Amino acid sequence: MGRPWYENGKLLKKKNTFTDFIACAEYLVEKKYCSKEKLCIEGRSAGGLLIGAVINMRPDLFKAAVAGVPFVDVLTTMLDPTIPLTTSEWEEWGDPRKEEFYFYMKSYSPVDNITAQNYPAILVTAGLNDTRVMYSEPAKFVAKLRDMKTDDNILLFKCELGAGHFSKSGRFEKLQEDAFIYTFIIKALNMAPALS
Repeated sequence: MGRPWYENGKLLKKKNTFTDFIACAEYLVEKKYCSKEKLCIEGRSAGGLLIGAVINMRPDLFKAAVAGVPFVDVLTTMLDPTIPLTTSEWEEWGDPRKEEFYFYMKSYSPVDNITAQNYPAILVTAGLNDTRVMYSEPAKFVAKLRDMKTDDNILLFKCELGAGHFSKSGRFEKLQEDAFIYTFIIKALNMAPALS
């Protein structure tokens, strides 16, 4: 798809990223590759923004969502030039000090678009020492979801006290993290075997 596709998914066209993702998920369901009752999604960092945005837009389409160290408080982060990466990311997202970008970002920022509706099962992770997406950002997202969502689906927030933006280092720690995510998905899909 190349450079034009990328250019049509940034700045004042960022929402194309979310509608494209939703269209792909709808295609999977329509063509019976999957069903809404089994469709799980995952994204990290800016990919976590994608996850946050699409579960706000189409929560009915997904059974479970995993957002790892998600960039979900777009305005707060992009308005603070003292946060690492903020000013260098204006080329990708836009500068919200300009009114046009401010309101466009607000229209998709996951924290700013949580509504009283049913959401899928959700796992959100953070790293206490993360300097790219500070732990307070995903924590704020989860707190607002807990306050607003209207369902009883599981909503977990896991903050790694010894991690930054990337997973814990070490082979076994990475395997433990993956096992935790897979366990969450198995539980969300009601696939856990009954213990006797």
